[in-house]
Amino acid sequence: MKDYKNIYFIGIGGIGMSAIARYYKFKGKEVSGYDRTPSELTGELEAEGIAVHYEDRPDLVPGTPDDTLVVYTPAVPSDLGELEHAREKGYRVIKRSRMLGEIAEGQKCLAVAGTHGKTTTSTLTAHILTSSKDGCSAFLGGISKNYGTNLLVSHTPVIVAEADEFDRSFLQLHPHSAVITSMDADHLDIYGDIDAYRQAFRDFASQVSDCLIIKYGLPIKSSDTPARIFTYSFDDPAADFHAENIRPDRLGHFTFDLVHPGGRIKDIRPGAPGWLNVENTVAAAALCLLHGTSPEEIAKAAASFSGVKRRLDVHLNTPSLTYIDDYAHHPRELSAAISSIRGMFPGRKVTAIFQPHLYTRTRDLADGFAEALSAADKLILLDIYPAREEPIPGVTSSLILDKATLAEKTLIHKEDLLDYLDKEPLDVLVSFGAGNIDRFIEPITTLLEKRING
Repeated sequence: MKDYKNIYFIGIGGIGMSAIARYYKFKGKEVSGYDRTPSELTGELEAEGIAVHYEDRPDLVPGTPDDTLVVYTPAVPSDLGELEHAREKGYRVIKRSRMLGEIAEGQKCLAVAGTHGKTTTSTLTAHILTSSKDGCSAFLGGISKNYGTNLLVSHTPVIVAEADEFDRSFLQLHPHSAVITSMDADHLDIYGDIDAYRQAFRDFASQVSDCLIIKYGLPIKSSDTPARIFTYSFDDPAADFHAENIRPDRLGHFTFDLVHPGGRIKDIRPGAPGWLNVENTVAAAALCLLHGTSPEEIAKAAASFSGVKRRLDVHLNTPSLTYIDDYAHHPRELSAAISSIRGMFPGRKVTAIFQPHLYTRTRDLADGFAEALSAADKLILLDIYPAREEPIPGVTSSLILDKATLAEKTLIHKEDLLDYLDKEPLDVLVSFGAGNIDRFIEPITTLLEKRING
């Protein structure tokens, strides 16, 4: 890639975009960008010396086509003034996914793909390598609680990347080794149907050169990839990598033995709670073992792993009142998270707040959402967060509410959420969603702390 002076990001506040922006700031480039609204993440970028503005201002695209590269996310509208300006003036304009692909070229890339589970698994993989003698750079789809960032940098030519299937972004990567955690239907507005969606994962598998680790039972065959295929599972003994002798404790953490083709690693206790993090640890450990990391380093790093913000993220935990926040926005993610929470807090009443993300996803997966959320004891539904989409007639959160089978359920506007919770008897409260529901984490925590403290 040409040695540009300026790197300009359109949609800089996205989790993937911000990691790349931070990377080029670290590399000494002049980095700046646009985003639609301020957020905690854009505030952090500004504090790190990256200029961010929040109005569509073509005049603020810096430099010239000779010295400036423009990177954009497909989440921004194609008719955005800044994007049109950059193209008309002859700037090189590339998608975020292509940029990540160019960064990964010439390095040993360890990638994690999947409908869900990829953020925690890739973050734990990066933590294991960073904690060991190996080291890595990492581009993560969430904020690591160990490091407080979505970017890790190292002089070691190893890169850990979250491989995002949205817009077929992950096909820009050609990993040395990779994990595929799941292939459940999503982004059908992009792919059209489940067959095309799964074919994209097979196309991704065909680009993996050495080792491919797949969740046991996924429809990937040896003919789909030149890589050696290994399987992993939470506890299925038929998988190459799986957990045995799984023991929960009263704090919601699990200890287990990892069985792998080379033997057994005893008494791994992930620092992040829930059975779901046992499965994520099995996947990350498999990737690191095949990379050459020692069993001792893996066990030690797993124990010190604090998790990822918004992934089974415990904000308040007392015997009488608990609050957890999670990014789950797909039925299978919701089902796994609620199951994991029930395992952490058996016998307690679980109240779920859910903000659906995207009209198309709500339309396509309403039945699955209703079934998954019915596993809670009470459901509080918020209106759909549209993100990049325009409303679809007849598609509202009521599609989910009407199909949900649990006895206690309600639909409220997010503006009324805090007042509603203030009057609600609560035991275990969990908020779910990929939209702006994260803006409620701090006020909900404060509200519940006041309740505990009288």
